[in-house]
Amino acid sequence: MSDTPKARRRRGYRLTSQGWQRLHEARCRTEERENAGERLTLEDLSERTGFDPNTVAKVLKAEEGVDKQTLLRFFIAFGLELESDDYARPEAGAASSQPPREVRRDWGEAVDVSLFHGRGGELAILENWLVEERCRLVAVLGMGGIGKTALAVKLARQSEAHFERLIWRSLRNAPPLADLLAELIVFAGDEQAPALPTGIEGRILRLLECLRRNRCLLVLDNAESLLRGGEQAGTYREGCEGYGELLRRVGEVPHASCLVLTSREKPAEVAALEGSSLPVRSLRLGGLQESEGEVILQAKGLRGGADERRKLVECYRGNPLALMIISTSIRELFDGQIREFLAQDTAVFNGIANLLQQQFDRLTEAEKQLMYWLAIHREPVVATQLRENVVPAVSAPKILEALESLLRRSLIERGTTGYSQQPVVMEYTTEHFVERICDEVHKGTIGLFRSHALLLAQAKDYIRAAQSRLILKPVIDELLVRLGSQAHLEQRLAAVLAQQRDEAPLQPGYVGGNTLNMLATLQTELRHWDFSHLAVWQAYLQEVNLYGVNFSHTDLARCVFAQNFGGVFSVAFSPDGEQIAVGDDNSEIRLWRAADGQQQLSCQGHTDWVCAVAFAPNGQTFASASQDGTVKLWDARIGQCLATLRGHIGWVRSAAFAPDGSLLASAGQDSTVKLWDAATGRCLATLQGHTGVVHSVAFAPDGSLLASAGQDSTVKLWDAATGRCLATLQGHTEPIRSVVFSPDGHRLASASHDRTVKLWNPATGRCLATLAGHGDWVSAVAFAPDGRSLATGSLDRTVRLWETITGQCLKTLQEHTDQVFSIAFHPQGHTLASGSPTQTVKLWDTESGQCLRTLQGKTVTVLAVAFSPHGQTLVSGSDDRLVRLWDVRTGECTRVLRGHLRGVTTVAVAPDGRTLASAGADLSVKIWDALSGQCLRTLREHTGSIRSVAFAPDGRLLASGSQDGTAKLWDPGTGRCVATLRGHTSWIRSVAFAPDGGLLASGSQDGTARIWDTRTGECLQILAGHTYLICSVAFSLDGQLLASGSQDQTIRLWEVQTGACLRTLTEKTGMVFSLAFSPDGQILASGSNDMTVKLWQVGTGRCVKTLGPHTSLVVSIAYAPDGSTLASASLDETIRLFDPATGACLRRFTVERTYEGTDLTGATGLSDAQKAVLIALGAVERIL
Repeated sequence: MSDTPKARRRRGYRLTSQGWQRLHEARCRTEERENAGERLTLEDLSERTGFDPNTVAKVLKAEEGVDKQTLLRFFIAFGLELESDDYARPEAGAASSQPPREVRRDWGEAVDVSLFHGRGGELAILENWLVEERCRLVAVLGMGGIGKTALAVKLARQSEAHFERLIWRSLRNAPPLADLLAELIVFAGDEQAPALPTGIEGRILRLLECLRRNRCLLVLDNAESLLRGGEQAGTYREGCEGYGELLRRVGEVPHASCLVLTSREKPAEVAALEGSSLPVRSLRLGGLQESEGEVILQAKGLRGGADERRKLVECYRGNPLALMIISTSIRELFDGQIREFLAQDTAVFNGIANLLQQQFDRLTEAEKQLMYWLAIHREPVVATQLRENVVPAVSAPKILEALESLLRRSLIERGTTGYSQQPVVMEYTTEHFVERICDEVHKGTIGLFRSHALLLAQAKDYIRAAQSRLILKPVIDELLVRLGSQAHLEQRLAAVLAQQRDEAPLQPGYVGGNTLNMLATLQTELRHWDFSHLAVWQAYLQEVNLYGVNFSHTDLARCVFAQNFGGVFSVAFSPDGEQIAVGDDNSEIRLWRAADGQQQLSCQGHTDWVCAVAFAPNGQTFASASQDGTVKLWDARIGQCLATLRGHIGWVRSAAFAPDGSLLASAGQDSTVKLWDAATGRCLATLQGHTGVVHSVAFAPDGSLLASAGQDSTVKLWDAATGRCLATLQGHTEPIRSVVFSPDGHRLASASHDRTVKLWNPATGRCLATLAGHGDWVSAVAFAPDGRSLATGSLDRTVRLWETITGQCLKTLQEHTDQVFSIAFHPQGHTLASGSPTQTVKLWDTESGQCLRTLQGKTVTVLAVAFSPHGQTLVSGSDDRLVRLWDVRTGECTRVLRGHLRGVTTVAVAPDGRTLASAGADLSVKIWDALSGQCLRTLREHTGSIRSVAFAPDGRLLASGSQDGTAKLWDPGTGRCVATLRGHTSWIRSVAFAPDGGLLASGSQDGTARIWDTRTGECLQILAGHTYLICSVAFSLDGQLLASGSQDQTIRLWEVQTGACLRTLTEKTGMVFSLAFSPDGQILASGSNDMTVKLWQVGTGRCVKTLGPHTSLVVSIAYAPDGSTLASASLDETIRLFDPATGACLRRFTVERTYEGTDLTGATGLSDAQKAVLIALGAVERIL
């Protein structure tokens, strides 16, 4: 008798490949017809078929059997008849051809082609190239308006079933290649892909891996936008050269996918690689056939005989857009009679640009103005917005009249979201606009420069970036050529301002704003520029220093300025979605209007970082949790503190309201969760069970359960009524930072240091899925209001959107330059907010993944200090991107070094005193000559922010530690990277050389310190013991001890030789951010979040003196070489010099604030809150 069990017959029927294909095509047709091409979700399909989502998924996967009646009803729901070849029994062990995998689609801005006619031959050729010959790169070429975009959409619709993934992207606004590659990689890869490479080359290689692994169809429309006009065909715009490398690699390297691009010009890479038997092809579109062109003429209501219609189609070479435009003229000027138009003998078609020029010349002045504004907006815009832009003001009926005329002329289009232009029309209008603006500024005859903005400060971030790239910068580049130098251009712009002030002071318009945006782009030193008595509209000034600028009696309406908040650790939307609350490291909470980013309230009262903010369900109050150990309740309408809840020992990390608003839960450093009566502030219960810091708490939607998670790597579920622990969920391997329930309460999500998010069933405690893909700690998680997706924020500087049912990563949002600590969905789900310690809040469109708005704080924080060897100069680095040199005796800033593109987080001085090193968030290390201020070289090999640099004692090596988890050793003389030290599993925050230079220590966010041999790169010791990240390491004078300071509020002293921990200093240290040994080795100084500098006796471990206090945390400290002075840098925007012997503060240095000395006397267009922010950032207002 055989031991092999008999195969059991599997019941029911599944779809065959034919059946799956028929159903898939019917579903696609339904989506195009009824859902604007958007994919029907499982819930939509469930509603349509009458089956629950599990049954729907089972039918579509076609792996398990269902009864025949189910398949029959499914087919009927899509208007199909079930045929015998559509289904079969799923016999166990039988080989069967599985249906293709479900196509993931992202149609982006693809146009509707439901009324597409003709092009049958071209479609057949292209589909054969994609499906049968499996070409890797296909270019669809042709003149503007010929129909390339519509044909490409139709091709993609017809071919999508043969691909696993399909993504459509428009290149109309010439998006940065790095951003596009990031989108393509996430979509074409898988949700567990590792963190993205930083450079273009690495991202292209990663994309090619994805294209090999999955069969993808990538469609890139309007590729001509990447190419430079007026030069040899195929020449790329500045900054777009990488696209050529992308095309070359996609065409050359074997893979299973296809990239289709449309363009008016053939890229050189396509020309070099194409061939009739090669995997790279191009198809140049001719005009429409006569019968196809006649469809347009009939639709436009033209009248004429067959010969006349044929002649008209031939005359305009079958170009659809040209036929539509000229048809409008025939209808208006010749009553629709083709014969009369042809009799004029003017029907000469010399290309779409000439036709557009002819049509443009016929426009009224009002129509021209609107054409320019539509090109400036670069996406559909409603009439009311256009009316707000237009100066001088025009009535609403006049605006609508001009728009209707443009519609009749077929120069613009009207959609559900507003009026827009076809790409070829927009490109022509933009080029015409740029040329006219250049002529005006060059000649000093201002017209359009006054009536139109080159950049809209209040536009969505991605639109403003496109305006800068395609309008503002081309204007500047052309004027630099015409005028010969930047100095001459600045002189011309100053003359334009003076002319405007003399001729029409305060006249509404854009002269002042355009000028200021141009100067900011040129990085002109704006100190003492005069904009008084002018309208300065639409100036984008979040990143611009305005030292001493004269805005007296200036109209500053519609400008965007920096805010005065600090590093962001918590964000929350109000229940009605109208407000955003932000808690920062300045100990404040600010409330902004979500619609326009205008600050409404600033709530002060905490004395340390605000770690969490949470609105009550009624939206009238909100809670804040702080590292000062308190929870506060605030009135959201007026910003008044209603109550302070005390009871936790140590920091409070999280706060959450119960759904009915009666309870407030909080958690923190003392390993407890507390329940408070939200009305009275009384502590009702303390829940104990966690064995470490509790980082997050969340109520279930029905209020019955409370979840908590923390440093012990567990999630605990509590009965909210009794406080009893119902379950402990285990599965994460490292601490958990965030926990949240889904809106229906059926899922629980937890985010961890182990770089994963887990989805749990709270009823059973079972882990349903693990979402992997982040490259560092996952610090925050939030469900969308509909529960279908969730968002995560990470220390890898990204936000990810995930589909909750499949666990697929839908999008990776990558514009943050530093770690993301907090995220929150708008109650309607269309917007996501994220906050970062770089004083940044970003608002994202959850559908497109585009960044809509950035709120930028600009308090100038000094992040690093270092003394010169002679002790007479102090060097500082700050988040305003500058390195400053200070005279220690006078406190004067003697030199400012400019060149970094992001904040400077670390500085070091070489032993020779002449060479400086600085590094920061722009991923570069810069070497400077301290005497001349010249940047000698820039070192670029790190792929993450650089947190620490240090020179070896002999100056021959420079070490750097980065967010990419590596330390690098460099030759500072040549800039060559000598070695890369790998081993840490997270950021390296601090590096330090031993006194003899033979050893290097590194401290990391992974909670360990390592000691390396600088000659061999070998890791000699791993020092483990801290329970949280290490911020600083320092060697003792004799090299026998290594000190490490951590955010676990301890300092450890290690024996270098053995790696043994000799002593732990814990006496009220606070979070330790910086360490420094005194030159005699007897004292160890520490700077922490308790706003003080503490001096410790190394021999005894006793705190002998406390210096300060600063008014915010101390991030960097340094001893002068002779030990007589200790410098400290703080988030309070100051540097202080102390006498370590007496504790006296000897001197205080203050960095110029962003708007220091900016004169706002008599300025208008600002709200009281805006003006208060500007004054807090240094602006002045004289009393008249």
